[in-house]
Amino acid sequence: MPTTPLVETPFQWWLARLPLYNVGLAVAGIVAFILYVIVGSLLVADFELNLLFTIVQGIGYLVLMGVANVCYMIGPISESVLRPDDVWKYRLRWFDVGCRFSFSLPFCVPVLVIISAVLQWFLGHL
Repeated sequence: MPTTPLVETPFQWWLARLPLYNVGLAVAGIVAFILYVIVGSLLVADFELNLLFTIVQGIGYLVLMGVANVCYMIGPISESVLRPDDVWKYRLRWFDVGCRFSFSLPFCVPVLVIISAVLQWFLGHL
């Protein structure tokens, strides 16, 4: 980390952290997919996993990673527009918020599978 954040432009600072962001997205996607397979096989009666499905899911996730990278650029653009007084605090805060939000999104799929299974069970027992 630089001793003073003002040496780097917003785009330099944010782009230097983009590889870390992408590694986090990849790890979150893999873990969420594994969790999806576990939850699906335990809770969904006709759950099926095959190679084609896995490849399509992987390609879809790569496309969504591309969309996430475009959204990542909100960081340097907002910093350039807002010009915060404490640049270093702004960068760290919003990088952290963006990472947490982005890394949590892939887990919506297994959570939705759990919610769906619980609702189906509940509605079947009314």
